[in-house]
Amino acid sequence: MDIKPIRTKADYRAVLRDIESLMDAEPDSPEGERLDVLTTLVVAYEAKHFPMELPDPVEAIKFEMERRGLTVKDLEPMIGKSNRV
Repeated sequence: MDIKPIRTKADYRAVLRDIESLMDAEPDSPEGERLDVLTTLVVAYEAKHFPMELPDPVEAIKFEMERRGLTVKDLEPMIGKSNRV
């Protein structure tokens, strides 16, 4: 298995192309093992170069409420009275 670290954007794009070509690989086959290793490398590269901060929990709930058109009243059965929501 010829696998190298992902150091550049070109390396990253090349590995993504490799992963795409391996998406139908059978588990526990040489291709499936290569897919596992490449995806692990991509996850590590993306964590370093494209970090994502977790949202504030309250803001995430507000965002989802707005997206779904929910009101505070709609959450009362799950969370409790409106003073808690």
